[in-house]
Amino acid sequence: MRLRSAVRTDTGRRRLTNEDSFCARDDLGLFVVADGMGGHAAGEVASRVAVEEVERLIAVTDSVAVDDEWQYPLDETLNRSANRLNASFVAANQCIASQIDDDPDLQGMGTTAVAILFGDSLGALAHVGDSRAYLCRNGNLTRLTCDHSWVEEQVRAGKLSVEAASEHPGRNIVTRALTGSTDLDVEVSEIKLNVGDRVLLCSDGLTSVCSDSEIKDVLDDDLLLDTICDRLVFQANDQGGPDNITVVVLEIDAI
Repeated sequence: MRLRSAVRTDTGRRRLTNEDSFCARDDLGLFVVADGMGGHAAGEVASRVAVEEVERLIAVTDSVAVDDEWQYPLDETLNRSANRLNASFVAANQCIASQIDDDPDLQGMGTTAVAILFGDSLGALAHVGDSRAYLCRNGNLTRLTCDHSWVEEQVRAGKLSVEAASEHPGRNIVTRALTGSTDLDVEVSEIKLNVGDRVLLCSDGLTSVCSDSEIKDVLDDDLLLDTICDRLVFQANDQGGPDNITVVVLEIDAI
């Protein structure tokens, strides 16, 4: 698969530091966005550690078969790329646990994460938390991830409307994250991609202020990927920029 990518990260207009981290490795077909939590720089530590470990494990398993010797949880219903991505999240979570053990001041830190790993015509997607992935195809925008958040659970249960959820004071509460805990639950799936598809990975600094329709209008425009990233960041900041903003935009050129 041949693809192009662009990435931007921005502190936003109300934060003093950027606790987002990202990876954009065209050579590995790996793209990751992580949004740290914890404050006092701990969120920055968690997101950086997670992204570095995901990248490390994907790199070292690039030519390693997923077989009976595989040391991480193996889901036989998923392909090799999806299992590698799931394993990388497990490893990242273990690294965060080790960091907390070494430095008690980091207790309570964590990070959301969304990642895509390309292999042939299938992409593997994994996420925990409310960082999102979108697919833009033939003028239509599809959200590929479901937020692991309290408000989204209430929406799915019919207890909150989408409109009420967007304004709810608890909208930033995530129900899953990489925190070093032993009950990690990574959502992993496979997606088939076509030539011309665009994929967006982003932190909630974008989606908390920009609607899906606004994102679609930019992502579907006939612009350079760098320009699309710039415009998405500009739109988030233009609407207050309350959080760090990270966007990774990919375009499939050939399969």
